[in-house]
Amino acid sequence: MALLRRGLLAAALLAAGLTAGLIATPSAAQAAVGDGSPSDTNIAYYGRWDTTNGAAYVPGFAGAYLETGFTGRTVKIRQRNAIDLFYSIDGAAWTYIQNVSGTVNLTPSALASGTHRLRVSYRVVAGSYHGDAVFQGLVLDSGARTVAVARPARLLEFIGDSITVGTTSSQNALTAYGWLTGEQLGAAHTQIAQGGACLVSAADGCVGMADRFLRVNTTAGSALWNFNRYQASAVVINLGTNDVGHAVSTTTFQAVYTQLLRDIRAKYPNAAIFALKTFTGRYAAQTQAAVAAVNDPRTFYVVTDGWLPSGGLTDNVHPNDAGHRAIAARLAPIVSAQI
Repeated sequence: MALLRRGLLAAALLAAGLTAGLIATPSAAQAAVGDGSPSDTNIAYYGRWDTTNGAAYVPGFAGAYLETGFTGRTVKIRQRNAIDLFYSIDGAAWTYIQNVSGTVNLTPSALASGTHRLRVSYRVVAGSYHGDAVFQGLVLDSGARTVAVARPARLLEFIGDSITVGTTSSQNALTAYGWLTGEQLGAAHTQIAQGGACLVSAADGCVGMADRFLRVNTTAGSALWNFNRYQASAVVINLGTNDVGHAVSTTTFQAVYTQLLRDIRAKYPNAAIFALKTFTGRYAAQTQAAVAAVNDPRTFYVVTDGWLPSGGLTDNVHPNDAGHRAIAARLAPIVSAQI
């Protein structure tokens, strides 16, 4: 009878869990903690990561990264196919490795014994990951484990095109103003951006970030992003540089920008939203009018005149490292004042 009662109780609890929408079992979640697998909860993922396949996590935009602590003297990363990536251990300068695949040793010289900290971000070309950006986990020393790292209380999201990606800067997303601003403020951060992108999805194929903001990655028709995964403390938009070359009218631009602001507010009820005047000045009046149209006290139009120093561009459009540092120096206090 005792066994029967326990069996009935277990069945009742299972039924209750299913009714409440509980799909993952506690034992499965606990088994992953510390083992370095993609589902290891000691690994923190920042940005839009597709976690549909529990054995292979895929970042969807520039500026996504992962972070964890680990014990032992070595760490390796498992990659499916060839990829270029950046990594940093214990806050050291970023190391860039190219065309690596399989189990990749990130510690060719063994570390001192103890607890260490790892960050990994994949290189981007024109907003897309260069190579096969599929993270399949970490390999640690025998008896070693991952260790949770304190997560920043705030997260900043930057929506844009190749300027936000960091195209022509020395380390792409890692030397772009969004990454630099987040680091300066001690906040987590991600760049929802693609090289060549427009605000508006144009008939000639220009990727419209007003649509992609809602999605897991830059692919048209990709799955909608689950905004319950994280809440941004601030969102910075820098769009409009490319639309003029794709026959986007000022009327359409203003209407779509207004809707984007409303979508952001719906997804992030408490975020401060900053609409930057593009550094070229394109669609400035329409961007400002969109901010006025939403009439939201937490949405701001930011005039960027004079932010780029002499010699701060690689070409006529893209900031170099010095240009990105100058932008971050002007933007960080504006964001900080509102969050």
